[in-house]
Amino acid sequence: MSRIGKKPVAIPAGVSANIADGVLTVKGPKGTLTLSLVDDITYDLTDGLISVKPANDTRRARAFWGMQRTLVSNLVTGVTEGYTKTLQITGVGYRATAQGKILKLQLGYSHDVNFDVPEGIEIKTPDNTTVLISGVDKQKVGQVAAEIRRWRKPEPYKGKGIKYAGEFIFRKEGKKK
Repeated sequence: MSRIGKKPVAIPAGVSANIADGVLTVKGPKGTLTLSLVDDITYDLTDGLISVKPANDTRRARAFWGMQRTLVSNLVTGVTEGYTKTLQITGVGYRATAQGKILKLQLGYSHDVNFDVPEGIEIKTPDNTTVLISGVDKQKVGQVAAEIRRWRKPEPYKGKGIKYAGEFIFRKEGKKK
């Protein structure tokens, strides 16, 4: 039995949830998110709680149970608090500036990298070496952070590149004479 799946998801005040036509819709102060429901799982919306249970005793239903509960929880958290990822840029001459819907990155290439910010994502640069990515959809925020990081992954010798805040970069020793 899934320990995560057993716990119902609480719906806080100011958030409304609706299940219709195989889609769960959650509306809150930060926006609206939807989730396509899986047939092997039953979703019960009562008394400000969303309960997720397997519809049958198949292996697929048990496998999806905890994940679907977590996805429902991510919807509720996204429309109430939102999600944020922080990227840190390390390296001489490496910097980032947010200009409207474009993030301009200078990463040591012969040209600047212009990253188009997708709909529903907000990018801020409090300083030249920090990029804050925020939005209501956890998957989309993480995907945008990964795409930006892919332009210059941190290298193990000097640690130059784009890394997540709090990420540990395993450092290697250089050549010896």
